[in-house]
Amino acid sequence: MKKVFIDGETGTTGLQVRDRLLNHPHIEIISIDPAKKRDVEEKRRLMKEADVTVLCLPDEAAKDSVILAKEEGCRILDASSVHRVADGWVYGLPELDVSQRAKIADAQFVSNPGCYPTGAILLLKPLVEAGLLAANGNYSINAVSGYSGGGNALIDRYENGNDAPVFGAYGLNFNHKHLPELKVWSGLEKAPIFAPSVGDFRQGMLTFLPMHLEGDTTMAQLHAKLTETYDNEAFVAVNELNLIADDAAPFLTPHGVDNTNNVELSVLSAPDNQSGVIVAKLDNLGKGASGAAVQNLNIMLGFDEGIAVNL
Repeated sequence: MKKVFIDGETGTTGLQVRDRLLNHPHIEIISIDPAKKRDVEEKRRLMKEADVTVLCLPDEAAKDSVILAKEEGCRILDASSVHRVADGWVYGLPELDVSQRAKIADAQFVSNPGCYPTGAILLLKPLVEAGLLAANGNYSINAVSGYSGGGNALIDRYENGNDAPVFGAYGLNFNHKHLPELKVWSGLEKAPIFAPSVGDFRQGMLTFLPMHLEGDTTMAQLHAKLTETYDNEAFVAVNELNLIADDAAPFLTPHGVDNTNNVELSVLSAPDNQSGVIVAKLDNLGKGASGAAVQNLNIMLGFDEGIAVNL
């Protein structure tokens, strides 16, 4: 048995990591006494006892916990946004390339990806790397997430309040905290325009990238490259070209992968085969947060990466 300490166990991500790990046959959760959750020495003791500590904390609190971990030489999986492009940290997206799993397995510090970037990077990186999309291109990303992505305050507003919008765009200062990791790990030379939004549903996510292709590149080529890239991946599936794989078809909804670690990628082409959209569907609390965290924990601890990643 390996021991895991979840620092921030009562937050949205922390609770879902905990619920998954309760079903893990090889991991024991060690928890802090709620009365001591701000006790630095108690945190230090638990970090030293744990094989890996998972940080499910606000960004500033995560920085403080990392200071403790560095003092004690502890291993950390950080679900906050502060270390996703930081030196000395491995980006926790196993499907990023063929070497990423080995990097995660050997790392002391792993940063769990953001929910929006997970879908966008899985779409963009192989296409940019193959030269099918230009690294210096101008890209726009439109996305919608369930309200659980906003944490406890937004969940309470939707579930217990009466002033939550059915749909609302946000991040309209165009400086969203996910942009740095999205740019870096997609291989882009400049940040895309990113327009996120929230809908009146608890979980689920769609990330859209509209395409106007240059030269002889076609939407079919994009589809073929994505299919080739993820052909052997357990948690990333590429739908058939132009297939709206949704129980609500012809509508494409954020639903259908709730409580799983799965991502579905779609390529939807206009008749000219040189324009359309590429889309990622995932659970913002699954592959977008807690499912990905458990997948990374499994890799860090030497277990099959699929154990307990779904609820």
